[in-house]
Amino acid sequence: MLNQKLQQKLQQKLSPQQVLVMRLLQEPVISFEQRIQQEIEENPALDESADQDIELDGFPEEPTLESIVSDEDELRDDLEEGAELINEFSIEDYLDDEEIPGYRLFAYSGSPDEEKREHPVISSVSFQDFLLAQLGLSRFTDREFIMATTIIGNLDEAGYLRRETTALIDDLAFNQNIHASPTEVEEMVKLVQSFDPPGIGARDLRECLLLQLNRIPERTKAVELATMIIRDHFGEFSKRRFDKLMIRLKITEEELKEAIHEIQKLNPKPGGNIPETTRLEEYIIPDFIITNVDGELELTLNSRNTPELIVNRQYQEMLQAYVRKRNKATSGEKEAISFIKQKLDSARGFIEAIKQRQETLLKTMTAIMEYQREYFLSGDETRLRPMILKDIAEMVSMDISTISRVANSKYVQTPFGTFLLKTFFSESMQNVRGEEVSTREIKKILQDMIEEEDKSIPFTDDQLVDVLKGKGYNIARRTISKYRKQLHIPSARLRVELQ
Repeated sequence: MLNQKLQQKLQQKLSPQQVLVMRLLQEPVISFEQRIQQEIEENPALDESADQDIELDGFPEEPTLESIVSDEDELRDDLEEGAELINEFSIEDYLDDEEIPGYRLFAYSGSPDEEKREHPVISSVSFQDFLLAQLGLSRFTDREFIMATTIIGNLDEAGYLRRETTALIDDLAFNQNIHASPTEVEEMVKLVQSFDPPGIGARDLRECLLLQLNRIPERTKAVELATMIIRDHFGEFSKRRFDKLMIRLKITEEELKEAIHEIQKLNPKPGGNIPETTRLEEYIIPDFIITNVDGELELTLNSRNTPELIVNRQYQEMLQAYVRKRNKATSGEKEAISFIKQKLDSARGFIEAIKQRQETLLKTMTAIMEYQREYFLSGDETRLRPMILKDIAEMVSMDISTISRVANSKYVQTPFGTFLLKTFFSESMQNVRGEEVSTREIKKILQDMIEEEDKSIPFTDDQLVDVLKGKGYNIARRTISKYRKQLHIPSARLRVELQ
């Protein structure tokens, strides 16, 4: 049986303008600049201001757009006397230039006399081109050349060939109509492995090191021993079981040191030595800049390459021209008015969204700077206070999700380096004196202890627990293990080094 009933439900939905603000808020500075350029290209009613002079010592004056009519007062009187062309909107909304506020708040854009620095651009050949150039120095049949180029095309960024022979055979059959045998493919793999740099085309780390060792011209005792270790005892070597190696190979500690020294000269990622244009080069551009001026912290937004946007004057003039016709407008002209209105609304909404983004970023980062004031003045990581998203959200009276968007993928430049903003957020723990300390402070102490340890007998996790307890931090062994993994520090056995 079907029943009908009335039900009230309270739902919160974000307006398109709020969605736009949220999306812009989570964009780091580089993506934000690209988003602005994309909007300028897609919306003809949006334009860059010709005047880019911004005050750095406070809020800039609100940009004033040049009037779009020769006599605005006369036009307003006209509109009061007659009916408007389109009843859905008021032309007044598109003539009030003063309502568009400036949004480059406390923005750092540099002075006109400052030296202009462009982002570096890397120009180089790809490592595939480097290998193909070597391939072209030898004589091959067309079939062999295609097989070799297929193998080179399957090398990863480190220079390894991760695909199985059967997979390469399938590629050659489906894409090149070449039916190759496993022997033929392996011969071409060995050919690629003979190219420079040594170790290229290896299937795994063991083979990569062996390829390099086999190409060392001077076959000293240390090189021969290193070759034997990698070829026959790679498992013990990778696990740093040096005592077992000395027993099995019947060698002294000094001989083992010499062999390991030869291995340490090798390159585990031969492809990394070759410039590769296909790999994206990432440059960290800070979203915020904190400077220490005579003991006072100053915060600016990095808006050097962010243009100041205005509404395109031509579109405003087009709208004004159509409105003068009032009721004489044709259906086509009414459609034009609707299109212009849409673009002007979008332009104004985008400018307002940018303003809200910049204000939110500045307000949030100011709260973080004040919360972690001792750290930003000293650079001492042990002065970092425990801080979670909720702490900052309460300070600025914003939602936690908004703070999360600000912290994610944003960088801050400080006198002590440039850091990912979210790394300043950490949970708290209590020391033996009942004081709250940041987990980042504990990780820093743990990292310093491991860096200063005797590498011949490194600390075990149990020993680290005891040492930290002696420093006033009562931490469980599993927590030490978790922090060590987060810091990408291997276990004690893998940290052993021969002295």
